[in-house]
Amino acid sequence: MSKHLIVLALALTGLTACGSNPGRGETVGTVGGAVAGGAIGSAVTGGSTLGTVGGAVVGGAVGNQAGEHYDKNHPR
Repeated sequence: MSKHLIVLALALTGLTACGSNPGRGETVGTVGGAVAGGAIGSAVTGGSTLGTVGGAVVGGAVGNQAGEHYDKNHPR
């Protein structure tokens, strides 16, 4: 349970790092990437907290960049 709270906290922290007016793709990418990265990191490391947190951080960063790219290519 605590791993899920850590992933959620990292996802919310990633949202605040997006800037004052992030695009929808950037927000969805950050949160989705953090959740997916945390799940993959946990699975790969056998449930290690460090693997979960590390996966969430990396996944959030990758998702943020992918969402930013999406927002640039799909302006509102």
